[in-house]
Amino acid sequence: MSNLVTRWRRELRGTFSANSATVPRWELDLAQGDDGGHFGPASAAWAVHGSMTTLVAGIHALLVQALHPGAMAGVHDHSNYRADPLGRLAGTIRWIFTVTYGDTAAARHASDRVLKIHEHITGVYTDAGGTTVPYRANDPHLLRWVHLSFTEAFLAAHKSLGARIPGGPDAYVREWALAGKLMRVPDPPETEAELYAQLAAFGPELRYDDRVADVVRFLRDPPLPRSQRFGYKILFAAAVSTLAPEHRALLRLAVPRWGPLPLPVRPAARLVLAVVHLGLGRTGPSRRSAMSRRRRLGLDG
Repeated sequence: MSNLVTRWRRELRGTFSANSATVPRWELDLAQGDDGGHFGPASAAWAVHGSMTTLVAGIHALLVQALHPGAMAGVHDHSNYRADPLGRLAGTIRWIFTVTYGDTAAARHASDRVLKIHEHITGVYTDAGGTTVPYRANDPHLLRWVHLSFTEAFLAAHKSLGARIPGGPDAYVREWALAGKLMRVPDPPETEAELYAQLAAFGPELRYDDRVADVVRFLRDPPLPRSQRFGYKILFAAAVSTLAPEHRALLRLAVPRWGPLPLPVRPAARLVLAVVHLGLGRTGPSRRSAMSRRRRLGLDG
């Protein structure tokens, strides 16, 4: 029995670290640095990103991002998400956690690294009106869409399944606007109301097509170890339940029901997240590294 638990924990940790057998070096390196970073232990960003609700938020964000044909074109034309989904997930986690837990230099370097990768992501797509449009991943408009969809996903998942956010939703949106600025998003939203207003402005640009359908199919049933598949189905259902109604309708998804009655997705998701938390450990290595750095600098305790 102990061998089965050990294997499950190893597989679980591997899912979030591109199957690395050890803690990735970049997480340990977050203990280095000369300042406390953009956020601290009492911040909304630490509360949200340190929560297991990020597992649901990640699914939610990828579903919503796919609805913009410009963002979808970049993924379709340049991403290897089908061949190496764990590698792509690990790359996204690295950026989010470095900005959240690293010092200011590390946050800037991580963002510049993503922007440099984006320089090579260009092409054309067909917009919702049928017009062929050139795109580049560093276009401020597309960068805004990605920032908005990530922020909304993390906020919606945490409001649905997580604990209280220090300062409330506005504090999280305001703090994470810093990440948008690091990624050269002009005037990112700083309140929940601004977030939803800017998202609504993208409405006419969104569409469902074969590429989106392919992403939905992939996210519904990704190539995970057998030990994780049942729990993932519950988390996928939870992600669908946290989508804005207009996005859920566009994606042709529905909250699971038993006849006329909605299934208890949220309690089931909270249970799965608690089990995952047990498997991954109480405090993640990124947060531990950040706390070590802050203690070394005399910022905490």
